[in-house]
Amino acid sequence: MRVAEPGGAQDGRETVPVVWLLTGLTGSGKTTFAKRRLELAGAVRLSVDEIVHARHGRYGVDYPEREYFALEAPVVAEVRERLVNLVTAGRDVVLDHGLWLRSSRDEWRKLIEEAGGQWRLFYFPVPHEELLRRLRERNQREDGNALMVTESALKDFYARFEPPHDEDEEIIEPGSF
Repeated sequence: MRVAEPGGAQDGRETVPVVWLLTGLTGSGKTTFAKRRLELAGAVRLSVDEIVHARHGRYGVDYPEREYFALEAPVVAEVRERLVNLVTAGRDVVLDHGLWLRSSRDEWRKLIEEAGGQWRLFYFPVPHEELLRRLRERNQREDGNALMVTESALKDFYARFEPPHDEDEEIIEPGSF
C-alpha cells in the first residue's frame, strides 16, 4: 500500500489511486504539507475546513464553536461523496481533515478501499508549545484554514485526539517540509 508520489506510474502501467489521509491537531501542518507536497504534485485536495469557512465564516468568530460539528456534518458527507467519485475516476486525493478518532480513520480507509483506492495515513505530531506558537500566529489570519483556537480549546482538542498507533501511519516530523 505504498505509492511514492501523486500521479501514479509514468510508464503506462495501470495504477490504483491513492488517498492521503492526514491526521494531527489543529496547527500541526496538515494543510501546508497537503498544498506544498501533494496538491502541487497533482493530488486533488479536499478540505472540510475551507468549505465550512466558505459557507459559514470563521470558527468561534462568525458562529459559536459549539455549532461547528452541526455545520461540519453535511460538508463531510459531501467530501466523502466527492472523494469516492474522484477515486472511481482514477484521481489521487489528499483529505485535508484532522481525522482525530481512530474510528473515523477506519471509516475513511474502508470507504477508500471500497471505491478501489489505496490509502496512506500521515501523522503530524507537534509538541504542545509549538502548536501554541503556531496557533497564536494563525489566529491573526482570517482565511478558511485559520480557525480561531484558544489555549483552552487546544487543551480540549488534546483530550479528544486519538493519536494513531499501529495503523500503518507514517510520521511527518515538524519542519520536515
